[in-house]
Amino acid sequence: MTSQVEAFLQANQAIEIHQAEPLSLYTFTKTGGPADLLALPKSVAEVRQLVASANELTLPITIIGNASNLIVRDGGIEGLVIILTAMNQIKVEGNLVTAQAGAGIIQTSEAAYSGSLTGLEFAAGIPGSVGGAVFMNAGAYGGEISDVLTRVDVLMRDNQVQTLTAADLDFSYRHSLIQDNGSIVLVAYFEMATGAAPAIRARMDEVNALRAAKQPLEYPSCGSVFKRPVGHFVGPLIQKAGLQGHQIGGAQVSKKHAGFIVNIDHATATDYLTLIEYIQKTIWAKFNVRLEPEVRIIGQHKQG
Repeated sequence: MTSQVEAFLQANQAIEIHQAEPLSLYTFTKTGGPADLLALPKSVAEVRQLVASANELTLPITIIGNASNLIVRDGGIEGLVIILTAMNQIKVEGNLVTAQAGAGIIQTSEAAYSGSLTGLEFAAGIPGSVGGAVFMNAGAYGGEISDVLTRVDVLMRDNQVQTLTAADLDFSYRHSLIQDNGSIVLVAYFEMATGAAPAIRARMDEVNALRAAKQPLEYPSCGSVFKRPVGHFVGPLIQKAGLQGHQIGGAQVSKKHAGFIVNIDHATATDYLTLIEYIQKTIWAKFNVRLEPEVRIIGQHKQG
């Protein structure tokens, strides 16, 4: 790996790259091991250059958005990690909002509001990036990305840029084709209806007030941990099982919202994952309901 790393760095001197960078500095849980190489590209051209170099040197590539709905295992990530948050331009033209993958979905919803465009109010408090939101078809309070997205520019595995329509993306609950085909979201295009700015602002404020009232925003967390099982709500299930407040290491089932796990005392990713597994086993044993993680879990287990 050492010679590969040296060759990679040599080929990409103009791009910001860190070696052995702790990903706990970037994740919303404040946990996670190091990336062998962490790149922070500022343009599509730089992303393509990074991918070309990594492919040539057979370095595995991992894309991370805003690292909000993500757990990186304590062993970190081998090869190249690319974080796109420096690619964050947003443009409003008529009824179209164009946002680069690294732009915050909160900032994108604010841009839509500034253009009196309605449809992204549900995203007013979602802390993820546009790319991550497309990747998982993020949603809240009755809305989903698939409701307003018209197309995306993506970098395919062969390092060619393609445009995919919303229909191409095979959207479903917390799923998109991006999860299956290994492509990288570069730019997203949202087409929305014109609305009354005061009503748009009022709905955004309402959504943010609901989040603040119900969610444990005062602690590091990975957001909603589990997908909603058919016929059930996650929080009440966990409450009925007597798990609210249950703690393993520094990770705790939130006392404010049982669907969240919070880092209350220097938790590790292993604490999170052990607690997730414990919740899953308990809910299955008590209610015969299988909880599937919504949070994306990546990286290597820590050795020793």
